[in-house]
Amino acid sequence: MVTAKMYQTGMRAAGKIAAFGCALGLSMAAWAGDVGLVNQLSGDVSYQAGGANPSKATAFMKIRDGDKLTVADGASVRIVYFDGGRQETWKGPASFKAGAKQGEAASGKAEVSQVPGGAAPKLAQTSEVLQIAKLGRAGGVTVRGVKKDMTTLPPAQQAEVAQAKKTYESWKATAGADDITPEMYYYTVLQDYMLYEEMRNVVRTMQEKQPQSQVVAELAAWVASRQN
Repeated sequence: MVTAKMYQTGMRAAGKIAAFGCALGLSMAAWAGDVGLVNQLSGDVSYQAGGANPSKATAFMKIRDGDKLTVADGASVRIVYFDGGRQETWKGPASFKAGAKQGEAASGKAEVSQVPGGAAPKLAQTSEVLQIAKLGRAGGVTVRGVKKDMTTLPPAQQAEVAQAKKTYESWKATAGADDITPEMYYYTVLQDYMLYEEMRNVVRTMQEKQPQSQVVAELAAWVASRQN
């Protein structure tokens, strides 16, 4: 028998989950115009979108076509472009405008590299997984997922995760000691299939690389909350 109190409790929980999904849906809709991601940042870097006033750039923020970025003397910013996987590191003093696939310099010059094939589209989901962590913790969404591991996935999905892990391990071996971009890539793949045990391992590596990062702290708290 369902009492009035039980019904009200259920409706409140459903409302939280609906609001959570709505927020993510709106966020995902906004990504349509995004061209890149700030995946490394040091010092004073600002960006200007259209005619708006300049704002301070932050790690793992999205960049849109036409955004103008200014890198102060002694600062640096790295951007990975979703279409093609081009990665640019700009060291100040420098300024440039983001394009669909690369930046256009006003001053300074970018150091160019390439992320592994297939990684860029997953990195485009970074803001999604960060928002899941932030909203999930702040909004009290604590619905437990079904415990999964590789053996519970269909063969095609097992193959996708296995390939992602191979890409991650190879990428991690050549990345900088404090660069968590390879972990972010692999984390997004694991998030797709709710492989929380492996996600915990990836987050531990992030914490070792960037122990003071608020972004990493939020991911760690979110994954910990997904205990079955």
